[in-house]
Amino acid sequence: CIRDRLSQRAMLKTGPARQHAQMNLVEAVLEYIQGMSVVKSYGLDKDSGQAVQRTVDESCDKALSLEKSVVPWMGLRQVVVRVFSVAIAVCALAFYSGGTLSLARCLLMLVASFMLYAELESAGNMADNLQMLGASMDKANSIDDTPVMDIDGAELTPADTSVEFQDVSFAYGDRTILDHVSLTVPSGSITAVVGPSGGGKTTLCNLIARFWDVQSGKITVGGYDVREYKLDSLMKNISMVFQSVYLFNDTVENNIKFGRPDATHEQVVAAARAACCHDFIMALPDGYDTVLGEGGGSLSGGEKQRISIARAMLKDAPIVILDEATASVDPENERELQAAIAELTKDKTIIMIAHRLSTVRNADQILVLDKGRIVQRGTHRELMEEQGLYRRFIQMRETAIGWNLGRKEKLQAND
Repeated sequence: CIRDRLSQRAMLKTGPARQHAQMNLVEAVLEYIQGMSVVKSYGLDKDSGQAVQRTVDESCDKALSLEKSVVPWMGLRQVVVRVFSVAIAVCALAFYSGGTLSLARCLLMLVASFMLYAELESAGNMADNLQMLGASMDKANSIDDTPVMDIDGAELTPADTSVEFQDVSFAYGDRTILDHVSLTVPSGSITAVVGPSGGGKTTLCNLIARFWDVQSGKITVGGYDVREYKLDSLMKNISMVFQSVYLFNDTVENNIKFGRPDATHEQVVAAARAACCHDFIMALPDGYDTVLGEGGGSLSGGEKQRISIARAMLKDAPIVILDEATASVDPENERELQAAIAELTKDKTIIMIAHRLSTVRNADQILVLDKGRIVQRGTHRELMEEQGLYRRFIQMRETAIGWNLGRKEKLQAND
């Protein structure tokens, strides 16, 4: 028992370090694989490979340290087990020779001496393995202990589809993303959110869907605090089209009907036609039954985006959040997709993150978000009459477009 306690104490010191090294190894390998195209494009194969090799070496060192820390105690256990096993056998034979132990009992003691201590040795090995598993279980338990967001939520039906932020603040660690933001999105209106990168636009939209909880203030949907909803009840009212689309390793049809599993094939096809993706789906080997790779890797960015829009159309939620929904769309398909998005957003409450003038100029209100604060709000015409960030933003976009057109004409003239 003393030996096992000393062994377990040694493993408690080295086990977490080994577990941490294993986690670093997995992260490094995944990063290397996922970023391989970037690494190759910059000719950094050697440097990236060396970084992975360092994590492999670190993992090996920690594993060896763990084994070395218990080797003395494992050796001591082997000696104790063997010595006592042999001692019992010798004593049994001595007692039999002296006539104080019958032959049957002598044989029983001989067999028992080896069987009993073999089991004790196995139990000792399992105790060592349990200590190694303990470090992993501690990490798993810490994740399992994370509070469930909708544990106290209720099945609520909002009176309308208005969205309101009341003095909302949110931060990732020490970095403040939203700083005392207040806004109202009336039911059935279109609100565009614009601003520099890193200003908090995507976070603002994610908080509506309660991907995170606010640190202070509150967000209401239909008059209810989003924290009062059961998560499923809240998400029934929201469809989201992300800039970065993720598709599952499943058929095209199941990816489209992900938010509405009971949809019929005809409804899936109708949504796909509206989102301008029916034609390229039918060109796939098995049409709607084609199994996509993990993350939709077998499709282009524009094709994945259109499937994502079809998914949102099929869900038909009353609140639609668009995070640069047309960012990855081919120019020849943009007009059709704009019409599809118009169909998707008809008679719904729309919150969109956008930079293109054609997307935001018809919004009922435009919110200009910079450094976590709303610095301007109003319609396109109102904001263009102000000397502010929105007007400078539009002028820069127009200048960029004009420069491209002027440069193209100059090149054509030279030709």
